[in-house]
Amino acid sequence: MDDRAKSVRKGKAAVKANDVKADLIAVVVAMNGGGPCVLTVGQEAALPSGPFELAHRSLQSGLRGWVEQQTGQPLGYIEQLYTFADRDRIGGEQRVISISYLALTHPDKAGGSAGRHWGSWYDYFPWEDHRSGTPAAVLEDLRPRLREWVDSADDTAIRLDRRRRAAVAFGFDDRSWNEEFALQRYELLYEAALVDEAVRGGHLAAPTSVPGKSMIADHRRILATAMARLRSKIKYRPVVFELMPRLFTLLQLQRTVEALSGRLINKPNFRRLIEQQDLVEKTGEATVETRGRPAQLYRFRHDILDERPVAGTKLPLTRG
Repeated sequence: MDDRAKSVRKGKAAVKANDVKADLIAVVVAMNGGGPCVLTVGQEAALPSGPFELAHRSLQSGLRGWVEQQTGQPLGYIEQLYTFADRDRIGGEQRVISISYLALTHPDKAGGSAGRHWGSWYDYFPWEDHRSGTPAAVLEDLRPRLREWVDSADDTAIRLDRRRRAAVAFGFDDRSWNEEFALQRYELLYEAALVDEAVRGGHLAAPTSVPGKSMIADHRRILATAMARLRSKIKYRPVVFELMPRLFTLLQLQRTVEALSGRLINKPNFRRLIEQQDLVEKTGEATVETRGRPAQLYRFRHDILDERPVAGTKLPLTRG
């Protein structure tokens, strides 16, 4: 091979080694059938996504375009979530930086697309729903498997560190369950090779993974990031109303907050705090769909965003 050919070959290799692309990825969340659902496309449960292109006016416009093109779902509220750029997150020689967004919408606005699917986010994280007590996924699968992982460490310091992190994340050893630790829990299970994605990522294969649907590439990690963000944000910003119908009862609002957080709320405290914060106002109408006495219908007070842009809009998440 002459010097010129070698130079061209090295040049191509250098370009390939530095080939970095950016894409946009959306976690689209809606309430469907009383529970939080996430929008996916394709057979491998992928989040809607596409490359950021020169034709896109902005990151947000590019994201909205890709989601609508792939799912027929127009987006309303969106906010940037996180940028994922780990070298081994996609596989192969190409480096892809994914800029992720959280989108809140209503599924009935969708125009329909054959390749889209709404699925409960608890299908992907069955250990996250504690509304009926500690789920069987934690008691029967996660706890013993994590104990095996903790005890498998030869080094005492590593063993103690694993035990502490598992206890904090999953509420073991009499610690309390924190619904906001959804991402820490998923990443701990990944490190312990207890989820399918870890096996695909090169970790030693566990005999069987813990319950929960896997997703393509690192999309379940991105979904866990969105879950943690939303569970935290409903406590200090009124974003939950992006998921509510225009008119709703206080019980519907409470059930929505409970479904998102995976925890039960004390009903009297919830109603008292909602009234104290002036987040909603009565419409003078009542629902006829509930059994027994009709329930009053409320709507969100949008003026609250101007009156109190940050402080005071906290939604109570009281332990039931």
